[in-house]
Amino acid sequence: MTHFNEIGSYCLVLAFSLSLGQALVVAAGQTKPLRGLARYAEGLSLAAALAIVISFGVLIYAFIRSDFSVVNVFEHSHTDKPLLYKISGAWGSHEGSMLLWCTILLVFGAMITLRGGGLPAGLKHKALGVQGLLGAAFVGFTLFSSNPLWRLADAPLQGQSLNPALQDPALAFHPPMLYLGYVGLSVVFSFAVAALIEGRLDRAWARWIRPWVLLAWSFLTIGITLGAFWAYYELGWGGWWAWDPVENASFMPWLAATALLHSAIVMEKRDALKAWTVFLAILAFTFSMMGAFLVRSGLLTSVHAFAVDPQRGILLATILLMTSGAGFTLFAVRAPTLSPGGLFAPVSREATLVLNNLLLSAALCSVFLGTLYPILMQALFNKTMSVGAPYYLAVFGPIMIAALAIVPISGLMAWKRADLKGVLQRLMASFAVAALAAAIGAILYRGPTLLSQAEYMVGLLTGFWLILGSLRTLMQHLDFRLNRVGKALRRLPAVPLATWGMLFAHIGLGVFVLGAVVESHQKLSVMQSVAIGDTLKLGQYNLTFKSLYKQAGPNYDAQGGAFEITDAKGKLVCEPRPQRRFYPASNQVQSKVALCFTPLDDLYIVMAEPQMAADGPNAGKASWQVRFFYNPWVRLIFLGPLLMALGGVFSLCDRRLRLGIVKKAVKA
Repeated sequence: MTHFNEIGSYCLVLAFSLSLGQALVVAAGQTKPLRGLARYAEGLSLAAALAIVISFGVLIYAFIRSDFSVVNVFEHSHTDKPLLYKISGAWGSHEGSMLLWCTILLVFGAMITLRGGGLPAGLKHKALGVQGLLGAAFVGFTLFSSNPLWRLADAPLQGQSLNPALQDPALAFHPPMLYLGYVGLSVVFSFAVAALIEGRLDRAWARWIRPWVLLAWSFLTIGITLGAFWAYYELGWGGWWAWDPVENASFMPWLAATALLHSAIVMEKRDALKAWTVFLAILAFTFSMMGAFLVRSGLLTSVHAFAVDPQRGILLATILLMTSGAGFTLFAVRAPTLSPGGLFAPVSREATLVLNNLLLSAALCSVFLGTLYPILMQALFNKTMSVGAPYYLAVFGPIMIAALAIVPISGLMAWKRADLKGVLQRLMASFAVAALAAAIGAILYRGPTLLSQAEYMVGLLTGFWLILGSLRTLMQHLDFRLNRVGKALRRLPAVPLATWGMLFAHIGLGVFVLGAVVESHQKLSVMQSVAIGDTLKLGQYNLTFKSLYKQAGPNYDAQGGAFEITDAKGKLVCEPRPQRRFYPASNQVQSKVALCFTPLDDLYIVMAEPQMAADGPNAGKASWQVRFFYNPWVRLIFLGPLLMALGGVFSLCDRRLRLGIVKKAVKA
């Protein structure tokens, strides 16, 4: 069946050739003798997408068949692996993940052709040309330096398996979701460059890119959340976010896309912020490419990073610098010619969105500085240093609190000119309830210091303020009054899906803030060596080690502990069963966390390797190092982003924001 692999390799070469041809016919079509040639880019984009899908499908098929004649399958698969992890092994390596990146990139290029029927021909073809150049660059990099379909002369009988830490459902879907977000921003980049070349940046352009920004932002939100959830329950350290440089590499495009989304709204409504919007469009995809570079360059040591040689990192850095450099250079040339667009008063929804954009940009700069500064110090001065959570909490935290405080105010502001006093009066009750809830929470918390108490109260106030302020916005849409509740409820179906999307996104953000604040301040943990029969106390909970058990998995052997958790009254809460799994194929041991779910909180247990006491009263007796965590409200940390992503889906489903709606906008 080796001919399937040859078909995949051929299709990869074909995809590179077609992408390059797609860019060349657009460039040639700009000359008078060959005018009209650019339209052939549409057919080439469809053919390139089909070729790369076949190539990626062949790679997945090779993993499913355990075809160890393919180097990538040999290095990252095993016959005993479950089917899900055989499939996810296709993107569990540097080479496979690059092919996934290229597949999404070319498929999105084809979607420009299929869904851009109402676009001006010049803008559409130039965007296809830019997308073709991006495709040729990344497919060429994959083909010539990171080919996942390279073959072995003599096929071994067995593979080396996938890293056990990556054999997890959340991480199986994390890279595709994240890449859909990363690469979705490539379309926005292509249309920004095309609009700068065409000299046409107007409200119709903003209306067309908005769904793409929403799509990318939603996938990024889901991808980052899945990655945080995987880190939380798979790595066994009890946390969900460590400000790891690779985590930041995915967070920076999300911040840029969030700012771009709000800027595009202003441009669509008021024909303003043209230069700022197109700058953010270029910046967002630049940060996406930077994320791809950081995890593959060898500059970072991280559980998220691919261990590859620096030469590939240099090639990716070249693509990053040439692509973003060309985009920013074109922006610098064209920006002075862009008209300022519509005017608005200092007190208006546009003004609050601009202020929010500035704060998001400042927050983005703080994350960028904290991520790149240690790398630059190491490269320039050979000085090793790290930037951790204290820096981000001190710098990023206050900026984001200010940005979030504006959100409910902006939702009630009128376009062009607003009445700030009236808006604040309508929000007074929401703020009072939020402040009361935060004050009660702070009193019950009783933090170790006054500063901790103040941080906790401000965090709670921010979360409740976002939720209650968003609900007040909904009440205004419904014209809600106590004496006309039924009439207001009958208006619910008339609320546009885009409005529901905004409300869900802002409420989800508030839910996340509440979860993060409570979990980080009230989290409890204890680590101790325990033997069978011992009890470990944490807060109101008692963890008793009852017995050992063994389990045979599909590709591992496990030994674990059967525990029992009771509350202060002796009532059984749950019976967790953490494990230590041994994977013979890779000769690696992996801890599996046991979680006890409550509606909002988690009880979290991790076991380490057994130890034998050498002397003392317990000489010869085995004990296990156990970490026991109480993580309050941690459910909200993962629920909030899902609500935000759901808000993005609602907005995409709004008939005014569907990908094909641009036809009406252009005709108008």
